[in-house]
Amino acid sequence: MSTENQQPEVYSKQVEDSVGYLIARARSMLSRAIEEALRELDITHAQGGVFLMLSIGQCNTAADLARDMFIDSAAMKRTLDKLEAKGFIRRYTDASDKRLFKLALTESGKAMAARLPPIYASVLDIGFTGFAPEEIQFLKYLLRKLLANRSLLET
Repeated sequence: MSTENQQPEVYSKQVEDSVGYLIARARSMLSRAIEEALRELDITHAQGGVFLMLSIGQCNTAADLARDMFIDSAAMKRTLDKLEAKGFIRRYTDASDKRLFKLALTESGKAMAARLPPIYASVLDIGFTGFAPEEIQFLKYLLRKLLANRSLLET
């Protein structure tokens, strides 16, 4: 066997063992499962994230949501347009800055947001089958530590 044939296999093993690859695969797996679980509610995973962020008061503008959810502003606008068309959110002018539009959940949006945590919890419970509570706590610690480096990556 030549070294040319071995090189892609060695590289493949390095990629499959990289932290970035593993994080991306885990995120994709969980995202797909959540997407499937939300299908019955006729919303997407991205829309579910908007419901959750607005319901907990984490964000209240499109720019805040896009930044916090790592989504480009055009994609966020499309998501918000769909949610507004379905009657789940409303946009209103900020009283202190007329150029700024804020977002709020409507009553039906609040009702939808209240339905989401058990769905997300169910998917995560399945995804983390076999994990000890201490392992989950340690994983959260490590992920928060990683996220704390956000400013170092944004230039």
